[in-house]
Amino acid sequence: MITAKLNNYRQSPRKVRLIANLVKGKKVDDALDILNFAGKRASLPLKTLIESAISNAKNNFNLDKESLFIKEFRVDGGAILYRRMPRARGTAYPIRKRTSHVSLELESREIKEVKSSKTKKGKISEKKEKATDIK
Repeated sequence: MITAKLNNYRQSPRKVRLIANLVKGKKVDDALDILNFAGKRASLPLKTLIESAISNAKNNFNLDKESLFIKEFRVDGGAILYRRMPRARGTAYPIRKRTSHVSLELESREIKEVKSSKTKKGKISEKKEKATDIK
């Protein structure tokens, strides 16, 4: 299990989760393609986080990029910066500037070679062909 973390990213977790949910469970190559074309601000830091995890996998575990997929992409709330905005009659209005903690887990899938065994559909069509030959 390969991990990478991005702590105190200055964007709300709700906005970051939109992008993280797009790439959960996908292959690493597919996830990077999706993030290249996503029109959200969070896509660039998440892309660099995935690339960091890929380099961790190559350097520490000698794993190929093709066999990796995203097992878990979790976005949690971080520290909240409290600010004030002046409002009417001298009152102060609170503003909460939210941050995110993003954690990523990659896992390796063994590349399985496709066996030449027949699928269910192949077997069913084969039975139909035998039935028509008999008549």
